[in-house]
Amino acid sequence: MTRVRSTEDRPVTTLDERAPAWSPQAARARFRAGLAGPTAGVAAGHTQANLIAVPADWAYDMLLFCQRNPRPCPVLDVTDAGSPTTVLAEGADLRTDLPRYRVWQDGELVAEPTDARPHWRGDLVAFLLGCSFTFEWALSRAGVPIRHVEQGRNVPMYVTGRACRPAGRLSGPMVVSMRPVPPERLGAAIRESSLLPAVHGGPVHCGDPAGLGIADLDQPDFGDPVARQEGDIPVFWACGVTPQAAVMASRPPFAITHAPGQMFLTDARDEQYRIVGVD
Repeated sequence: MTRVRSTEDRPVTTLDERAPAWSPQAARARFRAGLAGPTAGVAAGHTQANLIAVPADWAYDMLLFCQRNPRPCPVLDVTDAGSPTTVLAEGADLRTDLPRYRVWQDGELVAEPTDARPHWRGDLVAFLLGCSFTFEWALSRAGVPIRHVEQGRNVPMYVTGRACRPAGRLSGPMVVSMRPVPPERLGAAIRESSLLPAVHGGPVHCGDPAGLGIADLDQPDFGDPVARQEGDIPVFWACGVTPQAAVMASRPPFAITHAPGQMFLTDARDEQYRIVGVD
């Protein structure tokens, strides 16, 4: 599988220090106007989502792939064919309201526009999948440092040696994101993220990256390398870039996705997806 690095955009929070306090509507308006960059920390407390849109005759394969692989592909919404709207954000347009997109033909990346309208097709079915940026607000409140936000970088993401369960014509490896966590905060990181299964839930691995087939943490397949402080434990969560790895491996004729780290901001609060009744 060919690994592809995304266009280098600076994180939105480094471009405007007020970005964590933006409403989702304000964030989407800025993205619609052309602002691009990773969205960790933007509109803090709101749910962020990955995007993958495939032709209708591939939609069942994608839905089944997500159902069989719920950790990396937790479905929040599926659109009608050709529709750029979602119940997750009133008035939003999935063709314009993400910072940056990726356009794929036969498994090859052919464009990374900030406006997907010229590429959108009437037969596309869009899937919105929960994103781990959502639980970073909860991690931060629990005292877990978010190193990539502190360092003004995109979260590092890695293609693993773990195969996803195939579905129809779709197959591929799981992708994970990594956050370095001090050992005394590891329990909080696991607990807080596990309470939000709709945005990937708890980690899939902690510690030695070789356990996931990752050779070098300083060479992520997507995103940026992040400096680790002494004693930090690398903690890995399933990642919504996994469908892009499936696109590269399975080569559907066409797809549109978000650029890694540049997510769709929904109107939903993170609490809406939090498991209740658990302390």
